[in-house]
Amino acid sequence: MNRTERYIQKLFLSLGINCISQLNIKELSNKLNLDVLFWNYGSELAYYNGCFKVFINNNQSMQCMWQDFGHEMYHYFYDETNYNYLKETYATYGESKADYFAYHFCVPTFMLMQLKEVSVYVITNLFNVEYDFAFRRLEMYQSKLMSITSSNLSF
Repeated sequence: MNRTERYIQKLFLSLGINCISQLNIKELSNKLNLDVLFWNYGSELAYYNGCFKVFINNNQSMQCMWQDFGHEMYHYFYDETNYNYLKETYATYGESKADYFAYHFCVPTFMLMQLKEVSVYVITNLFNVEYDFAFRRLEMYQSKLMSITSSNLSF
């Protein structure tokens, strides 16, 4: 597993999150003692008066809200950068890192590894993510498995 995957596994296990049914905004925000507010605007993380608040756009599906929460969790755990003041290239880079984190946060590798069958539909249904999100996450997972397999082959 890479650094992001290990970090997420350690985080979830330290919070007592070890099964897929525990992967939801309410459960995680409670365990992190993090306020989540649902509103009609874009999802974002804010820091005010010494505490963080996550704002999630509630004009979207539950799957999108979960994916947005995963994205904002990157900013919560890693990021102290205010992208509003950076040039577009750097802001895009930071948001790409948050998107990558969200794939692993919403669909953790250590949980995928426990499944007997892994497909787009299994990921979509079990992890409550959109089809396109599940498709991309499956590509990431299969690529990792192929690289492990090819590195273990000896000629």
